[in-house]
Formats: sequence, structure tokens, C-alpha cells
Amino acid sequence: MSDSKIQIKIGIVEFSGEGNQDWLASQLDKILTKVPELLKIELNSPAITPSGASKGATSNGEQKGDKPSNLPAYLKEKNATTNQVKKFLATAAFLQLNGKNRLGTSDISDALKTANQTKLKNASDCLNQNVKKGHCEKEGKDFFVTSNGFTELGIES
Repeated sequence: MSDSKIQIKIGIVEFSGEGNQDWLASQLDKILTKVPELLKIELNSPAITPSGASKGATSNGEQKGDKPSNLPAYLKEKNATTNQVKKFLATAAFLQLNGKNRLGTSDISDALKTANQTKLKNASDCLNQNVKKGHCEKEGKDFFVTSNGFTELGIES
């Protein structure tokens, strides 16, 4: 039998594997049986920062380690719903804060589409403008939000 690959993410649960199809299927079945339990934990546990403040209360003191959970609300909070370049930056920061270290422009477009947000006219141009401002830095085909980018959004590094 040939090797198979799978990658799946449901909420905080992420699984990727490679190997024999039968073995991979059995491992995936084990993960899928635990997903409902793990999602309940994510929804029911209070999100607390090291300082003791609730992660949901993101005011001027928002920390870089906080994980925002709702992209539309996050864009609105960052006043990034109309300006294309800022919307790109805020979406990239949202994804990065939620654990995606290296991004592509398609990640931004996909996240906006998944969250039922209006698409960007030219994501590549938005990235280039953010790079020029020092808010993002390219690394090969990927990019990441710099500390200047987080500061621009009012997020402390």
C-alpha cells in the first residue's frame, strides 16, 4: 500500500499525519472521537492572560500572546474593515496570533472568505505596501507580521 498524507484542523484540534493508509485512518479516528470533548474545553475554559486579565477584554493593553477568536469582530475592533492595507495587516496579525507563523497571501484571502468578509482587491499589493511600511516582512514566498505591524494595530509585543 502507498503512503498517504492528511492534515485537518477543527478549532484548536490539529492533526497531520503521513503513512500507511490503514494506520493513518485509525489514528484519525482516534483524534476525531476526542474532538467534541476538546472543543467543549476550548469553549468553556476562561481565557486568562499571565497578568490575570481576560483575553477577551482587548483594550489598549492587548498583548501579542492573546488569541482572538472572531475575525469579523477583530477587524472591527482594529478599525480595519474599509482600508484594504490595514484589513490585510489585521487579518495577518489575527492568523499569526492564532498560531500560524508564516503566511501567504492566499491565507489572508481564505481567512476573509471563511469569515464571510469582503475580499481584498489585490492581496499581493496590500502585502507589498505593508512591507514598505515595515509592518510585514517577506521570507521567501511567505511573510510574517513584524513587531512594528503589531504596534500599528495597538498590540504590545
